[in-house]
Amino acid sequence: MTETVRVAVPRKGRPLEAVLERLADAAGAEALADDISSTLRYEKAVTKGKKRPERGVYDRLAAYSDLDSPGAPEYTLLRDDRAGMPRRIVFDSVTLSVDGLDVQLVGREEPFRALRTHEFGLGFDSADLVLEEVVSLHEDGLDSLADVNARIDPRDTDVRVVSGLGDTVYHTLLATPDILPPGAELDRSFVADYEGPLCISPRYERLVEAVLGTRAIEDVSFVYPSPEAEEEAAIADAGLGVYLTMTGSTAREHGLVLGDHLFPSETVLMENVAETGRASDRLKSVLTGGVETAIEL
Repeated sequence: MTETVRVAVPRKGRPLEAVLERLADAAGAEALADDISSTLRYEKAVTKGKKRPERGVYDRLAAYSDLDSPGAPEYTLLRDDRAGMPRRIVFDSVTLSVDGLDVQLVGREEPFRALRTHEFGLGFDSADLVLEEVVSLHEDGLDSLADVNARIDPRDTDVRVVSGLGDTVYHTLLATPDILPPGAELDRSFVADYEGPLCISPRYERLVEAVLGTRAIEDVSFVYPSPEAEEEAAIADAGLGVYLTMTGSTAREHGLVLGDHLFPSETVLMENVAETGRASDRLKSVLTGGVETAIEL
């Protein structure tokens, strides 16, 4: 009988698409992965009011989740946190064959926490959540995924980072030109000598502390964008900040200088070392090519 390995994955968004791409490569299921991704992009557009569907949400849900077709994906409904709390169709589950294993991807709102509570042996989620929840704070900061596991207290959780998927955007230092002395580099050492406000998203306070290190932010005071403000605009008002960037074009439009890429915001494969077995180890090896946490950044 073929073993089934259950893997926790995000229900929507860039991290789920990264997981589907990696699994599609291993399972030869590119068409299935594209179908799930395109369905969820359409439903996101519906939720944001950019698309007007001809069918109601329950009709669409029934059409997407064809339970009579083996291997077809299933979807479910969640309340979105946007104004009015609209119902949003998100990913629920699908089973793929990978290297002789049946791999069931199971959607979770918080895959990392599902691993922490021992519901799964393997899962995918954002590396940010690991830093926000379980990485210990040190005087010196972190700059790579390869260093994360050393900062996880084994008494706190059995979850470890295995490898990144490469869908990388970066937590980047941004500043207005006027706070930089002539010839100065906008890097970690600049922050260590800086006294004043540092604008960040409120949810990233602990992440920024872990990445920069507690010594570098001794004289820094965190400030936060108002709900109505763009993050880049708020950083321009504060003078210095940390925000996610891919190309940096929006930051430049606000007159900001791009500094160091501090840490990758990347989807990572994680394992709960107390829950994995031979089948999970086989799948882990397939997904990583046998290389774990050897990530060049």
